[in-house]
Amino acid sequence: MSRIDTSRPFLPVRIAVMTVSDTRTLETDSSGTTLATRVEAAGHVLADRAIVPDDAGQIEQKLRAWIADPLVDVVITSGGTGVTGRDVTPEAFERVLEKRIEGFGELFRMLSYSKIGTSTIQSRALAGVAGGTYLFALPGSTGAVKDGWDDILVFQLDSRHRPCNFVELMPRLREGLKENDTHV
Repeated sequence: MSRIDTSRPFLPVRIAVMTVSDTRTLETDSSGTTLATRVEAAGHVLADRAIVPDDAGQIEQKLRAWIADPLVDVVITSGGTGVTGRDVTPEAFERVLEKRIEGFGELFRMLSYSKIGTSTIQSRALAGVAGGTYLFALPGSTGAVKDGWDDILVFQLDSRHRPCNFVELMPRLREGLKENDTHV
């Protein structure tokens, strides 16, 4: 349920979008394009966009680069969250996450269940925080990206959403981190 308080200011967030795929290009990446379009249509800044192969080391490297970049507040990935041998996005996330946001994956699967039934059990969608940056991993289908953005992230990344949202917590995400750990 959306509860937008229009008396509060909208604060744009800088979002990087990563598609995890061995086969897609920017021209054929419909889920990444869908996500990037929705990010900008919501009034946020598309800070960067990349396609990274299904390789945990390369995914981790790109995540760490964006976590260290002061111009990236949020990273949303698409792809690599299934259960096959090449699906390694959750493993790459585990290498960098400082805190997990358990409810994200649970909520994503609950919402997805109403659309695709028990097939949602194959998704390992997850989220967390590292270095003061939010990280969200969505499945690679265009439908899953739409569900994750339209049903969860568009609200939680809107500073006007009540009773609370991820944006209002951003100034406090780095509490307890050493000054040289990551970006300011």
